[in-house]
Formats: sequence, structure tokens, C-alpha cells
Amino acid sequence: MNELALFNNIFNDMMDDAFPVYSSRTTFNAPKVDVKENKDNYLLSMDLPGRTEKDVDIEINNNVLTISSHVEDKKEEKADKKDEGKWLMRERHCYSFSRSFTLPDDINAEAVKASFKNGVLDITIPRKALAAPKRIAITAA
Repeated sequence: MNELALFNNIFNDMMDDAFPVYSSRTTFNAPKVDVKENKDNYLLSMDLPGRTEKDVDIEINNNVLTISSHVEDKKEEKADKKDEGKWLMRERHCYSFSRSFTLPDDINAEAVKASFKNGVLDITIPRKALAAPKRIAITAA
């Protein structure tokens, strides 16, 4: 297989069909990923504005690449101000996601590199050289 397969796209498509009003793509809002293939490697790029490299975890296990993040807003709330009011609903204090990708067999998992710059995570996955076909000599009996 020469392309990366997305595990969670199958789940997202099923959920979107079952519950179109509460689409998983808009409700959970997982970051989108661009995947590029060339002869030497695969390159994944993911926009993660407002995050740093310390907020992101990357793991490869059994040819499955998982990118995840969990960030909580840790602002202090001051209870001594009387005119501030109280929260009735607060949904923006925590944000997490996890994306998993099935990698092809031609990757070199030991040489994977990741970089983070200006809110963009880039992961370079080198390809292994595939074994060339071996010609078998036939001897006369």
C-alpha cells in the first residue's frame, strides 16, 4: 500500500451518516492533516495553532502512527470580584484530540522525525528501500 489510510475517517463517516446534525467533524473538530508522498518519504503536516511541541504526543505502534494532544486552560478565577458574574456554561477550557494513521509496510519507523514551527507540526516518515526482484537460475536436470 503506497498511501496512508486514516483510521478515524471511517468512524467519522459512519457518525456523520448516523447523526448529520451532530457531525463528528464539526463537533470534535480534530485538526486536518495534509499527507504528501515522494520517492524517499511521507510527509504529514498538521496545523495546531496555539500549541507547542510540549502539548503534542506522537507514537508509532505496529505501523500505526498516533498524534494526540490534551490542553487545559489554567487561568485563575478570582472569586472576590462581585461584578464579574458566574459561569453558566464553560466549554472552552479543555481541548483534546487523537488522530491515528495506518502506515504502509515500506516505512522506516526508527528514522521518523517530527518538527514544530509556527503552529505547524511536520512529521517525516522515511521509506525503506524495497528489495529488488531476484532472478532464479534454472538448471537442467
